[in-house]
Amino acid sequence: MTHQCCRFTVSGRVQGVFFRVSARDKARQLGLNGWVRNLSTGHVELVACGDQQNVEKLKQWLWQGPKFAKVEDVKSEILSGTGIDGSQGFEVRRDG
Repeated sequence: MTHQCCRFTVSGRVQGVFFRVSARDKARQLGLNGWVRNLSTGHVELVACGDQQNVEKLKQWLWQGPKFAKVEDVKSEILSGTGIDGSQGFEVRRDG
């Protein structure tokens, strides 16, 4: 099992469609740690850490998102270290 942390930025119609809560639920289902928040640009930002295969599964899910989302792009970058300040679980954060 290889551990990985990634930051994702999702663009499109991703705010006001339950994207953050759905992403949190999916990440928890996959056993990932991290957080998700809305950005003032209209994008959604996530940091997810855990098993590399499950981080990849989350990335694939991000391209779909919840029912009313219309995802246009998913950018990702691999982070060094934990990327989540040592927190456990997956949370929805205040808008950034």
